[in-house]
Amino acid sequence: MTHDPIPLTIAGAPVPTLTTTTVIVGAGSAGLCAADRLWELGHDDLLIVTDKVRAGTSRNAGSDKQTYYKLTLSGSAPDSVRDMAATLFAGGAMDGDNALAEAALSSRAFMRLVDLGVPFPSNASGEFVGYKTDHDPRQRATSAGPYTSRSMVAQLEAKVRRNGTRVVPDCRLLDLIVDEGEVAGVLLLRTCEPPTTDGGASGRARSPLLAIRARTVVLATGGPAGIYSRSVFPHGQWGASGAALRAGAHGKNLTEWQFGLSSLHPRWNVSGTYMQAIPRFVSTDAEGGDEREFLSEVIDDYGHLLSMIFLKGYQWPFDIRKARDGSSLIDLLVYRETALRGRRVWLDFRHNPVRERFEPTELVPEARDYLDRTEALRATPLERLRAMNEPAYQLYLEKNPSIDLAREMLEVDVCAQHNNGGLLVDSWWQSNIRGLFPIGEAAGSHGVYRPGGAALNSGQVGATRAAQYISARRSGEPMSEDQFAAAAAPRVSGARELIEAATSRFRSGVPDNTATLLADAQQMMSDRAGLVRSSKGLRSALAEVAATLGTYDSLVVASPDSRRSIDRVFLIRDILTTQDVYLSAMVDYLEHGGHSRGSVLYTDPQGSRPLAVWDPDDPDSEIADLPEIFRFRTDDGRLDGEAQEVTYHPRTSGVGGPGTVSTRWRPIRPIPPEDEVFETVWKSYRETGGVA
Repeated sequence: MTHDPIPLTIAGAPVPTLTTTTVIVGAGSAGLCAADRLWELGHDDLLIVTDKVRAGTSRNAGSDKQTYYKLTLSGSAPDSVRDMAATLFAGGAMDGDNALAEAALSSRAFMRLVDLGVPFPSNASGEFVGYKTDHDPRQRATSAGPYTSRSMVAQLEAKVRRNGTRVVPDCRLLDLIVDEGEVAGVLLLRTCEPPTTDGGASGRARSPLLAIRARTVVLATGGPAGIYSRSVFPHGQWGASGAALRAGAHGKNLTEWQFGLSSLHPRWNVSGTYMQAIPRFVSTDAEGGDEREFLSEVIDDYGHLLSMIFLKGYQWPFDIRKARDGSSLIDLLVYRETALRGRRVWLDFRHNPVRERFEPTELVPEARDYLDRTEALRATPLERLRAMNEPAYQLYLEKNPSIDLAREMLEVDVCAQHNNGGLLVDSWWQSNIRGLFPIGEAAGSHGVYRPGGAALNSGQVGATRAAQYISARRSGEPMSEDQFAAAAAPRVSGARELIEAATSRFRSGVPDNTATLLADAQQMMSDRAGLVRSSKGLRSALAEVAATLGTYDSLVVASPDSRRSIDRVFLIRDILTTQDVYLSAMVDYLEHGGHSRGSVLYTDPQGSRPLAVWDPDDPDSEIADLPEIFRFRTDDGRLDGEAQEVTYHPRTSGVGGPGTVSTRWRPIRPIPPEDEVFETVWKSYRETGGVA
């Protein structure tokens, strides 16, 4: 490894360049796990690059009781690796080898975190007692509290720093350097450097570009959170999927997002006990006036309304299967208030819904019994919340002392929460580009549905699998400097040209427009490709993105004196590229015969709207005053056995786009058969170290 950048002439000018065997992009729980696993396996010629060390979803996201999913490690209920793999695989459109690996390594990954100091609770006998989470038949879930993933990051970071692994901060990933189908390194923007492009020749400043020549790249940049405006992803989590897609990495299941109710300030999931406390839902106009309880305008049965709010805690992510006659109708009614009516929605923990006096006898037995067992049959939502989960109340006070649920309402919306799809990976989390390993949410390892907490397990397992393969199969020197310079030249030239074009327009008197371009792109995606989608809306969004990409290199304007503006030039490009590919995948999904599934409603004029099931005289009636865009048909599972793969083909000239997008559907890879005997496995392990 070269510890200090060495100037390498690329495209006619010097670019500071580091050389290492493996570079890990991203410093969340998955990236840090990969770094530690590699170090433990003796593969210590590596470095981590990150945008901001303290940013990202792992460090800044959570819920009332953030869940970690793993094999059952307590009690007498039977469980097995194959049973857990079957549960993961049953989510639909998931590859079986990924499901089996996530099940097989779940205990190993979990116990590693325990040994590092993550405070997962155990009983006096040492059992890690669990609970059921969504889409899971067994008690495989556990939690270290609202900040489970933050605790994971803290302990992994401490270990990585003890290992002595170098971390290079303030770097945005611009492009992957790929040569003949194999990764050769990365091109980065140093966001802490003044935006000059002359390589430092003038003596004014160092070049903002940084290249890393590497044999292997681990992409741990998280999901493409930046493509949506209504998002629970923390500020500072943007993703970098566009760089991988431009380099030829295939996307998988890109249509499959999760959406859920979340607070806006701060961004936080209001799942679990926030809903089980049964708060009052209120909408107001933009200024906070004209307050009304909008749920009761549609759900006029008091007991049913309270029970649906309670069940929203169990069933927090929007689920189209529960939208017609279940708790996900609440998400649609919130969406109607905010996205369609332009109003604001709030949770009020100070007062009960509809009636001032709480009447638990009206609840369904499941809700009433749960509140009774947890000693939470209290007079107000706040009292019920604090009885069940005091840390959930304290969390908002910790984030901002002025946010006291005992004194004020909490603004919420239905927000993008997680991308179940992502970049295609094989059973070792290697992409179709040799030497590129997407892990964590950057990897498309999930299916349509997944158990709550499965993402945290998947990130640790994917990091472990990638580290095993890299240490066994990806040793050796990176490509030569001359080869690397030739492969990197088009990317470096494009970056320099884009900076020069954007800043020269500013110098000519055109105002900086990066903030506007960013906000408009995100808003468009939330409006037309979020929780509710239609063929017409998706196609119009795709045309709009393609038009913006087609003129981007002559459209964007950035101040040459603003590091933030220069950073946004590339951030917006990445977001637009990602939107182009994701929107293409969504359009193709509908053309392939797809209907509403997972956490998304696709408007269908031939479908039906949610039902007024609480009306005993007319249990099959539609809710008449719901908008037509809520008319849908649920997917029949026909596509659960297929995965959609998407490939982006950039245009050959210019620095923007749009390129073209191709798609293909293939059968999902099955769960590997259970036909191995010990002696055969042992022999293979002695010969290969378990990396076949």
